[in-house]
Amino acid sequence: MAEPAERGPHSPQPRKPLALPQGAVILLFLGLLGGSIAMASLAADGALRTAGAVAAFLIAAMFPMALRAATPMDGPSPRESMDRISRAVERLTHEGGLSETAKRVLHRKQERNLLRHAIEQDIQDGDYDAAMILVQELADRFGYRADAEEFRARIERVRAQSQDAVVVAALEHLDGLIRARRWPEAFAEASRITRLYPDSHRVVRLRERTEEARNRYKLDLERRFLGLAQREQVDEAMSVLKELDHYLTESEAEPFREVARGVIGKARDNLGVRFKLAVQDRNWNEAVEVGERIVAEFPNSRMAGEAREMLDTLRERASRLAGAGIR
Repeated sequence: MAEPAERGPHSPQPRKPLALPQGAVILLFLGLLGGSIAMASLAADGALRTAGAVAAFLIAAMFPMALRAATPMDGPSPRESMDRISRAVERLTHEGGLSETAKRVLHRKQERNLLRHAIEQDIQDGDYDAAMILVQELADRFGYRADAEEFRARIERVRAQSQDAVVVAALEHLDGLIRARRWPEAFAEASRITRLYPDSHRVVRLRERTEEARNRYKLDLERRFLGLAQREQVDEAMSVLKELDHYLTESEAEPFREVARGVIGKARDNLGVRFKLAVQDRNWNEAVEVGERIVAEFPNSRMAGEAREMLDTLRERASRLAGAGIR
């Protein structure tokens, strides 16, 4: 008998039969079997239940042959694969017949871990109300009351710290309004902060504190006005008097009327003297500036009437000087 010829390096190799991977076969049959079991257990119609049971039986019967065809020579034995898949099918069948409550008990630990992770995420996102709802769920549904109390204390602590930082920032804004003497906006901001954060100790009597700051500034204006008037610093006293006028009611202004008249009279007289000197010195630019002040600040005085009569001529002369390049 002739010996078979030796295969060379380029000799054609025998083809191996094409087979699905073992894992794919297992997953495929598990899916089919699970669907059949679910149809048999959930179907309302008797015929459908029977069809599901028959399908499950046929799939389970065909599984060993498919598994043997997909099992490589060096892989686990068919018996080992069958034992493994039998345990998986048993678990699937067992869980498929359980109630939702029984499944929750079975997966209690996993659900607890998921719930704790969700609470942690809500705390990090600053969604404290949502975190509190999940904490209640952790206590009531799963019975982990110690964990729930720990989370509650942590949420309240983090919420208080976060809110305190927001309140501090809002109070800094309010202080800026007070320093700028923007009182209507300051009172509105004080009311807003009180409404938003009623539980914060930092907002106690906030409107009253704003009113006290306003009154302190008003008293400072009064003292400054009287001091400047006494030292006959008329221009400075007039500037303070104009600001003080926004703070005083009719009754509050009464004690200052006499001093104010004196300051106003001196200021008017001083402006009149400056106006006359500017006209005499032919300082047309200054004469225009002082004349306009007299008209604006003392519109009903006789001096204001005299200034009005002269202003057009004074402006014309100042313009001619500016055109000639003379200041």
